Amino acid sequence: MDLLTQREYQAIAADMILPTNAYINGSYRAAISGDTFSTVNPATGETLAEIAACGQKDVDLAVEKAREAFDDGRWSRMHPSERKDVLIRFAKLLTRGARELAVMESIDSGKTIFDCETVDVPETINCIKWHAETIDKLYDQVSPASDNHIAMVVREPIGVVGLVLPWNFPLLMLAWKIGPALAAGCSVLVKPAQETSLTALRIAELATEAGLPRGVLNVLPGGGADVGEPIGRHMDIDMVSFTGSTVTGKKFLSYSADSNAKEVVLEMGGKNPAIVMDDAENLDRVAQHIVNGAFWNMGQNCSASSRLIVHRTVKAELIDRITAHARHWNVGDPLDPETRIGALVSAAHFEKVSSYLSDAGTILMGSGVHNGTHVEATVVEVPDNKHKLAQDEIFGPVLTVIEIGSFDEAIQIANDSEYGLCASIYTAHVKRAMRGARALRAGTVTVNSFGEGDITTPFGGYKQSGFGGRDNSLHAHDQYTQLKTIWIDLADDRDEAID
Repeated sequence: MDLLTQREYQAIAADMILPTNAYINGSYRAAISGDTFSTVNPATGETLAEIAACGQKDVDLAVEKAREAFDDGRWSRMHPSERKDVLIRFAKLLTRGARELAVMESIDSGKTIFDCETVDVPETINCIKWHAETIDKLYDQVSPASDNHIAMVVREPIGVVGLVLPWNFPLLMLAWKIGPALAAGCSVLVKPAQETSLTALRIAELATEAGLPRGVLNVLPGGGADVGEPIGRHMDIDMVSFTGSTVTGKKFLSYSADSNAKEVVLEMGGKNPAIVMDDAENLDRVAQHIVNGAFWNMGQNCSASSRLIVHRTVKAELIDRITAHARHWNVGDPLDPETRIGALVSAAHFEKVSSYLSDAGTILMGSGVHNGTHVEATVVEVPDNKHKLAQDEIFGPVLTVIEIGSFDEAIQIANDSEYGLCASIYTAHVKRAMRGARALRAGTVTVNSFGEGDITTPFGGYKQSGFGGRDNSLHAHDQYTQLKTIWIDLADDRDEAID
């Protein structure tokens, strides 16, 4: 899809009718309390809409409708090929409305329209299609039992699930969760981040238009204490899949323990190392990967390459090339397709990110702030990995540089973190690359590139980056299903009678 001009995107935004109510049992409805909250364009401070602020009663209602839908089988027992057809129609409607969704995502989150048009919306559509196509291609198993028995191992949808989303990739993280959850036959409650509720609400309407039955997909905007915690504590929700901060994610373990011991899958923070060794080839290309990994989505990315661990013999040249490439990452209006760094998601998050700059080490580039909304691409060198900027997840466009002198030192520093989501290693030595990939305690390790894999590869972390399951790939379906053993006795009753 060709990009439009800034003025054309602004015109689309001005004419857009935004969803404002919760989506429960196949239709929009106000919060039972009548309460609302303002959703704000983080780039301008303009109030976009007043959104229904849901609470415990809305959660209870949505769970009731989701449970009815699950138990009567309108989706959970629909033939797999029919579920696939619905999700394929859903993907087609998303494709038809792609531009509207891209603009809505940009104005609600501060993300650049360039990223929304070229990455977030296309990948959202691809995710839904990919999981739709798996529905009638996942086979169950028969175990090697005795001649007198057949043991079947079958997957069943886990039931009613709560999906709690972050604000940094509202559409894409929604797709990562509803794709496999709906494919498995579950009924779902979605709690979007309070900062970014719009596209999730619109998506639910499109899913109903595609033929998804009432009660199967419900979206409840609101605060964490008002919606997230009631979902985590609800006695009739079977599992929760959460993506967000480590601090918040841990709370869901407590909620589960205090309620019905529901299953919990957590995908949380990261402080991801990018190791560049002295034999790394094509430092200009390495610099491009580092810059993209550090500054994409304003650094608001749990898999961002936020720690550059670089060998002293190539550090100076690599830093020169990084700063040269980073200068092209300009700040500006997110609806301008030339902008590469949009607004941070909220004033509160801007204050958090900018506060780190006053405690920075040696600033090699950037550190400028604009209008209380934007932070420039920033490169900072610190003396060691104990520094605050090397340990804290800043979640902004800040790259921290740490010098090392050996491969073993690089691995030790890379693993010296409470997180273990992603890591990268740049080297021309194949054995070193493989030894490094094995030694790095991270869920995804890329070699000579930045990335997260793709829809075919599982995504999740070690340590305090999360556990309990993986997003993406066929493994994503595991968290939304239960395994059941069906044991069939084939012994001849006549033989037993003789015995």
